[in-house]
Amino acid sequence: MLQIDLWKRVTIWLVVAVGLLLALPNGFYERVETRNDAVASIEAGITSAELEAEAGTWPGFLPSGLVNLGLDLRGGAHLLAQVQVEDVYGPRMDAFWPEVRDVLAAERDTVGFVTREDSPADTLRVKISNVDGIARALELVRGLATPVTTLTGAGAADIDVLADGDELIITLSEAEKAATDQRTVQQSLEIIRRRIDEVGTREPSIQRQGTDRILIQVPGVGSAQEIKDLIGTTAQLTFQPVVGRTTDGTTAPGSGNVIIPSIDEEGVFYILERAAVVTGEELVDAQPAFDQNGRPAVNFRFNATGARKFGDYTAENIGSPFAIVLDAEVISAPTIQSHIAGGSGIITGRFTVEESTNLAVLLRAGALPAELTFLEERTIGPELGQDSIDAGTIACIVAFGAVLIYMVLSYGLFGVFANIALLVNVGLIFGLLSLIGATLTLPGIAGIVLTIGMAVDANVLVFERIREELKTAKGPARAIDLGYEKALSAIIDANITTFITAVILFVMGSGPVRGFSITLGLGILTSVFTAIFVTRLLIVMWFERRRPKTIEV
Repeated sequence: MLQIDLWKRVTIWLVVAVGLLLALPNGFYERVETRNDAVASIEAGITSAELEAEAGTWPGFLPSGLVNLGLDLRGGAHLLAQVQVEDVYGPRMDAFWPEVRDVLAAERDTVGFVTREDSPADTLRVKISNVDGIARALELVRGLATPVTTLTGAGAADIDVLADGDELIITLSEAEKAATDQRTVQQSLEIIRRRIDEVGTREPSIQRQGTDRILIQVPGVGSAQEIKDLIGTTAQLTFQPVVGRTTDGTTAPGSGNVIIPSIDEEGVFYILERAAVVTGEELVDAQPAFDQNGRPAVNFRFNATGARKFGDYTAENIGSPFAIVLDAEVISAPTIQSHIAGGSGIITGRFTVEESTNLAVLLRAGALPAELTFLEERTIGPELGQDSIDAGTIACIVAFGAVLIYMVLSYGLFGVFANIALLVNVGLIFGLLSLIGATLTLPGIAGIVLTIGMAVDANVLVFERIREELKTAKGPARAIDLGYEKALSAIIDANITTFITAVILFVMGSGPVRGFSITLGLGILTSVFTAIFVTRLLIVMWFERRRPKTIEV
């Protein structure tokens, strides 16, 4: 008998209602986008009556997920950056110096006094006062070498150590440089991604190109300069002991020290120990806040290692100044008043609310390990994107109209039912795209157009089968029931093969190919659902009301 249980009917209509509700915000794209931007700003700590009002332009109880528009539809920024991987060699040598100093100090009777000599950034030159101990010094420093943990440099040492008279010359080995370059580019890529994602930009495309380049594409951004300002800021935070203070920027800081200007006090320079006590890499959180005087500041918190080092240093150096350095400028140099336990504190300075918020974002994302050089930058205007949207919309409408007319002319009332299911099908596609946060590009629109053409295939198979059953003089109810039953295997087989193709395109492809495969794959799922369940339910409901003695398909 031609019947569908009540629970099945409720389930089908519930799935349709949820899918269309998820797709609803896309019909009011600008209003929902305004609301989402306002809410993101409020959550970031930038509260105002205007933002609250903007947030209310879309009801909060309704879904607000949107189909993200790709760079080719929405416009945005395109940047190609080169990572200056050599920049990390110097800090590696600076960090290695305390180890060399300590291991040689333990053999002072043999090697004498140890001093660090001026040298290029990627080289560490160490002078010993007892030239007769150079062989022992060479042995000790070489003992600090560790194997390079990469496939290309397996088993190779991470440093090369040579003797030149009474000096040791220490450099990174070629295998370690290659491994360091790989890590630097990968770390830069991840930090760029975190920084862009932190400010709520939708679906950036950030990919590595070649050995030291990163391609960055961010939809919905007004200019490439906005992205450069965000990701080009190094935000290297360190906490360093203060040796002295001077107004002469040319003063020699002494061995193991650096001279750094103050950001707030014009003409004032601080002499700091080169080795930092704690660095921004050991931060686990940073949030915009206000100090006890109501001025914008940034709260920070270290991980367990950083908290221990920070606590130990403050406990041992009460009464001494301690500089907070951001990007080679001293933000402040407060005197340690007491032991600071717990690994948390506050950074104060002459910040605006916006500056403190941006600084917190940069600190949470981490410091770029090396400078970025932008080799190529383009801004794709929204006008080009709008032209693409208009062209895609016209293509969808033409395809939709042609399919609707064909189905009505070919199958009459049953064609109308198939057309209703087709409308539901498109709504469900956009609902699923909104749910998973997928990005819609021009190839994705092509996938939707193709889905529209393919969506009625299952209905055509069913309707043709019903026609064949009617020719055997079976009753209308039995013919409809058999039509769906016998066409089911063909429908499943045809769509499974296409779905497998979509999955392969998604796994093996990238960029535009993936955009096409996503909409094609989702379209297959929704079209099978609407053909097997929605269209059949519409036909059953009509049949139960009319009880026709004969039908025409």
